[in-house]
Amino acid sequence: MLPVLILQYNPDDGPAFLGTWLRAQGATVDLRQPLTGQALPVDMSQHAALAVLGGTVSVNDSLPALRHEEALILDAMARGKPVIGHCLGGQLMARALGAAVGPAPLPEIGWHGLDWAADAPAWFGECAGVGVFQWHFEAFGLPPGAQALGASAACAQQAFALGKHLAMQFHVELDSAKLAAWIAAPDPAYHAARARHPAQVQSLAEMRADAGPRLAAQQALAARAYARWWSGA
Repeated sequence: MLPVLILQYNPDDGPAFLGTWLRAQGATVDLRQPLTGQALPVDMSQHAALAVLGGTVSVNDSLPALRHEEALILDAMARGKPVIGHCLGGQLMARALGAAVGPAPLPEIGWHGLDWAADAPAWFGECAGVGVFQWHFEAFGLPPGAQALGASAACAQQAFALGKHLAMQFHVELDSAKLAAWIAAPDPAYHAARARHPAQVQSLAEMRADAGPRLAAQQALAARAYARWWSGA
């Protein structure tokens, strides 16, 4: 089978649980870091599926690589190759599909519960009562024809599906190593957001608390979502 194209934005912020899951399926991964100057494919003809990770840039930044990635998202969809987006990746999917992306009413950082939509279990399995890990300052709208899968008090659109494609505002790819790295060196915007919005931006200690069972529960959702996405390939 053709490899999965994974787009990674921050050099030290890899696919984590997504990579672990794909290796368990015997999939081959083609990991590209476009913001470091690494070349991107012209189209998706030589890849089976596309996965887009998070990052600290905004989808509205005037970076040619971001517009190239949106073109790859649309090309993959046109070819019937499944696309999945995590946080920034989900925002890129939304923007490519014509939805607005901009500052969220409130930032969300840490473990937060969701109001899962009735259709969410088709993608995430038994998700009722399961919290997910968030780290975002921007949010996406719902593209035309997309199916809303969840919301929160701070973010009206947390995930959407469009056919075999899935966009998420949250980080189901998180594993223990990635969580530890994020907590050890939070980006500069974190501390200001924590001071302004303590209810929505958890302390580093709160993020560590019960991380083992929280990660296990979230990875069960991720495995279900990845399986459905991968089945489209």
